[in-house]
Amino acid sequence: MRITLDDVRVAGRRSTLLGLDSLALDSGECVLLAGEPGQGLTALALVATGRLAPYSGTVTLVDDEEGTATTSAAVLRRVTAVVDLPGVSEPDDVTPVGTVVAEDLALARRSSRPGAARRWLEAHELAQRHADRVDELHGDVRTQLLASLAIERAAVRFLVLTLPDRHGGEPAGWWSLAQGLASLGYGVLVQCSRSAARDLGATIPPARGPTQRATPVEALRTRPVPASPPAHRGSGDPADPTADTAVLDPGPPTSPPTSPPTSPPTSPPTSKETDR
Repeated sequence: MRITLDDVRVAGRRSTLLGLDSLALDSGECVLLAGEPGQGLTALALVATGRLAPYSGTVTLVDDEEGTATTSAAVLRRVTAVVDLPGVSEPDDVTPVGTVVAEDLALARRSSRPGAARRWLEAHELAQRHADRVDELHGDVRTQLLASLAIERAAVRFLVLTLPDRHGGEPAGWWSLAQGLASLGYGVLVQCSRSAARDLGATIPPARGPTQRATPVEALRTRPVPASPPAHRGSGDPADPTADTAVLDPGPPTSPPTSPPTSPPTSPPTSKETDR
């Protein structure tokens, strides 16, 4: 599958929120975009996933296997997930991790019976974080949790991770997680600050003028080697929240471009399903 954006513009009250000539993201591909908060990142995440209609331009989903293409916002929303987008899909800071997991399992139509969230966290080696508040999760752990929850939804093929660097930690950690997801066949769009992109080895110019500030810059694009079957699968019982669930392991920090971790990353937010 591929998502393409062509000549996309999003207008704000006083200025352009997003001005993007073109962008494409394929399944199995990891793309890093650099920008700053307020520089079109929120608008791009929502437009690319069918959650916001652009003022002009088109967003197209192409299915190479079926030979079809659509601009349907409903279809885009079904196959995409917006992970931890500030003010949109990020969980409330005070929400317990177990509650976030239970809500997302329910949205994914998986078991949310008592104990289901705890079993899911155990399967993902996060059982000790069940009672923690979301704002106690640091960097990679938070991104891993929310990304893994996002892929619990069977139809999801693309993920947008927005500003994972705002939670601290080394950029190489969440970049490795993103590449692990891409190695599983997901298309992953990561949005980060320009400084974080430079820490990952990208060479990008400073933003000058309102037009450039409204246009995130493509910093890195990689296609990790496809991963072998997930290291851990669930019991196969549809009532078991760990069934058919890959455990994503960030592996050792690396600098991009990099090969995917030997065993991949993990999961997304709480909020309305249409916001993700």
